[in-house]
Amino acid sequence: MTDNIRGILLKVTAVSIFTVMMALIKATSAEVPTGQQVFFRAFFSLLVVIGWLTARGDFPSALRTSNMFGHMWRGLAGAGAMSLRFFALGILTFPEVAALGFTTPLILTVLAALILGETVRAFRMITVALGFVGVLIVLWPTFDGYGDRSTLELIGAGAILGSAALAALAQIFVRRLVATEGTAQIVFYFSLLITLLSSLSLPFGWVIPSLGATAMLITAGLIGGVGQICLTAAYRNAPASVVAPFDYTSMLLVLAIGYFWFAETPTGWTILGASVIIVSGVVIIWREQRLGKRRNRAQSTH
Repeated sequence: MTDNIRGILLKVTAVSIFTVMMALIKATSAEVPTGQQVFFRAFFSLLVVIGWLTARGDFPSALRTSNMFGHMWRGLAGAGAMSLRFFALGILTFPEVAALGFTTPLILTVLAALILGETVRAFRMITVALGFVGVLIVLWPTFDGYGDRSTLELIGAGAILGSAALAALAQIFVRRLVATEGTAQIVFYFSLLITLLSSLSLPFGWVIPSLGATAMLITAGLIGGVGQICLTAAYRNAPASVVAPFDYTSMLLVLAIGYFWFAETPTGWTILGASVIIVSGVVIIWREQRLGKRRNRAQSTH
């Protein structure tokens, strides 16, 4: 098995695990407040990450860092992204959350230009604009509706788009962290900081969940940690440009879980909008891959 194939399989495994994790979170959303959901997700993932790092011989050396502020910024962005996504899961259908969450690569393109000073040419900006047309398509039934439910759905949509933006910002921070930090530090401090930050929500209405909800939350945390390890291994085995498009394979699983678990039938608008967003994201990733190869060839000639 080649490294690229191994990386792809690990990426598909990771996104499948994260999809099941999100379903478990959604299933507890009527009973457990968002901050408490984030804590369970982060704390039990942290236990898995510590076990993984210990098995690799990277613990407690993973505690040593030369860029704590970088980890803190990444942790803040990650905690915000996770909180907003979990909040949205309690409002929108599972397919809607997944479709709008696919905007992260589009937002990352914009942020890379604004924060990192990367050159974004007309082709990519047109592709990003097309992706946001897909967002409008997904949301069109909400815009066309009336009453409190429509307002609540718009709040949920704003939350998931905010989550996608913060997730993109977290990726910007990771790009900076990799210059000085190893994988062990990045993974460990991400889980640790989100655990600490989410624990601050304790005074704001934590509940004693039912046995079923507790089991689902613990499972979500544990498999979330496994998914993080698979994701890290995927990018270690294959270039980002190879594995990144496989984020979108989760949509089929999302549709199945939404239908069979939550009795949610996606609208034609959701399917069409998701397709437009996915195509835009894949085109951006493909374009990045071509530009990366071109830069590498140019550097090799000097």
